[in-house]
Amino acid sequence: MDDFVLNKLTQWDLSELIQTFKEQHIDREALYELDDQTIAELIPIVGTRLKFKKRLKLLLEEQNTTDPETSESSVQCKWEFDEEAVFAQVCPSTNKANDKGKRRLDLQGESSQGQSPARKRPREDIQGSYTEEVILSDVKNIMRCVHQKLPNQDDKLNKFLKNNITHLETDKREVVGVFGKTGAGKSSLINAVIGVKNLLPSGSISACTSVMIKVEANMRNSKYEAEIEFITKEEWKEELWTLFNFLGDNENQEKDEDDQDSVEKLSVLYGEEWRNKSPENLMDKKYFREIPEFLHSKIKMLTSDTAKELSAKFVKYTRSESKEEDAKDVKRWYWPLVKCVTVRVPKSGLLQHVTLVDLPGNGDRNKSRDRMWKKVVGNCSTVWIVTEINRAASEKEPWEILKESCSLMGNGGECRQIHFICTKSDNIGGSDDQSAAGVRAQILKQNEQAKKQVKAEFSKLKEVKNQFGEDCFKVFTVSSKEFLKKKRLDPVDTEIPTLQEFLQDLNEWHSETLNYVSGARGILSLIQGASSREGANIKTAVSMELEEKLSLELDKVREPMKETLMAFEKYLSEGVEKSKSSCEKVLKSVLYPTKKGGFHKILKCVVENGGIHKTKKGKSININTKLTSCLTDSIDEEFKKTFPNEGNSGPFNRVINTFSLGTEKLMNKECENVKLQLTFLKTEEEKMKTKLNKLIRERKKTIYSSLTTTIEETMKECYDGAKEIRGEGSLEKMRETIEMHVHDSKNVMFAQAKDAMMKQLTDLKLEILKKLESTMQESIDLSLKTDGDSIPDVSVELEMVNKYYNELTECPDDDAILCSSD
Repeated sequence: MDDFVLNKLTQWDLSELIQTFKEQHIDREALYELDDQTIAELIPIVGTRLKFKKRLKLLLEEQNTTDPETSESSVQCKWEFDEEAVFAQVCPSTNKANDKGKRRLDLQGESSQGQSPARKRPREDIQGSYTEEVILSDVKNIMRCVHQKLPNQDDKLNKFLKNNITHLETDKREVVGVFGKTGAGKSSLINAVIGVKNLLPSGSISACTSVMIKVEANMRNSKYEAEIEFITKEEWKEELWTLFNFLGDNENQEKDEDDQDSVEKLSVLYGEEWRNKSPENLMDKKYFREIPEFLHSKIKMLTSDTAKELSAKFVKYTRSESKEEDAKDVKRWYWPLVKCVTVRVPKSGLLQHVTLVDLPGNGDRNKSRDRMWKKVVGNCSTVWIVTEINRAASEKEPWEILKESCSLMGNGGECRQIHFICTKSDNIGGSDDQSAAGVRAQILKQNEQAKKQVKAEFSKLKEVKNQFGEDCFKVFTVSSKEFLKKKRLDPVDTEIPTLQEFLQDLNEWHSETLNYVSGARGILSLIQGASSREGANIKTAVSMELEEKLSLELDKVREPMKETLMAFEKYLSEGVEKSKSSCEKVLKSVLYPTKKGGFHKILKCVVENGGIHKTKKGKSININTKLTSCLTDSIDEEFKKTFPNEGNSGPFNRVINTFSLGTEKLMNKECENVKLQLTFLKTEEEKMKTKLNKLIRERKKTIYSSLTTTIEETMKECYDGAKEIRGEGSLEKMRETIEMHVHDSKNVMFAQAKDAMMKQLTDLKLEILKKLESTMQESIDLSLKTDGDSIPDVSVELEMVNKYYNELTECPDDDAILCSSD
């Protein structure tokens, strides 16, 4: 970093960025080249990033006005270079025999982000083709310069082009949720899979089951980072009040696990002081001197040069106690105040587009943490259930986690795969004189037996199989220790490499580079097509044909969706009748458990928390989901068919995926003068389908949960009444209050839940049709009915992006240089 950048950051009141910019060698030249993605990577805090971008924009505008060396009229964009020389290097013969079935990113090499395409790269760096990182960087540079070349006019075409260039980037991360109880080997598994030995503490450290830990890649610098997000002061104040009341009500009763949990939560944070203080006293600032970020609702950032150093720094925010040397001086543990910890590993290729999340087993009693837990579980594309191999099939906790969370992951989420991971697979006896080959054979035999037992257990879980098919469930037997030591097993036998390959495939499935290049290709085709003055008659004829095709395709989407809604209406009506006839029996199973000890305070917690209670261990109690169970059971199969998570079928029986204006067929006809426009339309069609599938994926979570949400709202009145009940006979009075409310509401409550879901389904149908019609009609109008009077020539840029596109898709196109039609 030079003095120019240092002075600017100081002048802009952004001194907190100096260290980061210094580490990343951002000098004056690099400052002018920063793009949106690089800025987002450098500056993760949104407010700071917005301030920086505003000041940088003003600087660039001022520079273009006053400095002829940087003025657009005086200098070409950096990508404008001797393309023939470059393509001789980056596009070698495609006749080479190579394995391109699954392209691997060159994740071990240096990132090429920010590197100018004008810079000639050594031949040995190419290795047969450009890496995806380099292609992405170059195309971003091209599109940034195209954006600058567009005229400063406010017409519809220019607005569309500038907006679409700005929004070319997407950052959809694949989330892998990792469940498992303390001691199951989750931390060791994650450390081994990502190849960082000391990142997540394991061994003699007692895990806290409340704190969620996300593990991601740090692609912006070489530091290990931890981002601590706290619950709010108001949430902690409310929780203190609940904890004190809970303990006060049970002062003279036998203490159970929930009492111990409350005492532990207060003791780790306050020591023994809490016993003589009121909740108001415990909110005093003196207790939070080490974490002022908590008081000001800010993120606490920790950075270190090594994983081990960072682990020692954040252990107090994620664990309840530790016997480790690194944590021996820790006096206070802050996990009760922590909502989530995000740990970032420098330049981790496996985590480039993947987030691993170490999840608590069944949510949390803190509402804020529980909301976050539900959201993350619903966003998981894969779930890892981790348990020790010696009790894999018989251990209750992992199966309970799976049963209680399956609806959040399946119909209420986007999970495509469940991986049941049996850890410590090398823990096996054997005589001292047994050969290494004999030990290996014994371990592998044990592993195969464990897999059979786990699969047999899964086949018994009816509620899980309502959400997931057999093909979604896989079993792994892993040994993190053997993977690192390589004493008795080959690395492949530990199955850690298999999980690493799975994460790599998730990164490749993400296809960020291809999505960006494809979008850029479409935009450049539109620009070049708009600048053409030829083929007015053919444009008119093609636009009329496409509009007729659009109308037919919309009908093909509309009718199957209508049939789907009729099916939901039928199944939900059946569910309403079943719910009305069985709800009181279902309610009794919750209000009158076979194990009666301590149920008074459990029911009090249930009504205090809107019908839900999560114990320290064991199942969660949820009256609302119990009452909704007949409704959800009635539509689970249809819902899974309509909104599948796995496979390529797509929502609504593939009607979105099969939608097509038939632009490929038109390209093969005598439409030479509109090939560019048809290329753009094809790109927009695919982009539209991707956006709609994303919209449906998110909306279906809300639709599925709407049944329970409606029941919760209806039941709120009786919970509010029940929690005010005190004194002798309060348990029976609480039960009676809830039972009477359900009896009086059942003829209306379930029908309202059905109507709420049907309304959301209908709204989704209408929105899909509207977006399809309006977006594709606008695309037809822009490409075939609009002339770009002052649109620049982008033939060179289009040719370059086409070459990159063909390089990525590995299927050379006869029409690669479409701009020749101009």
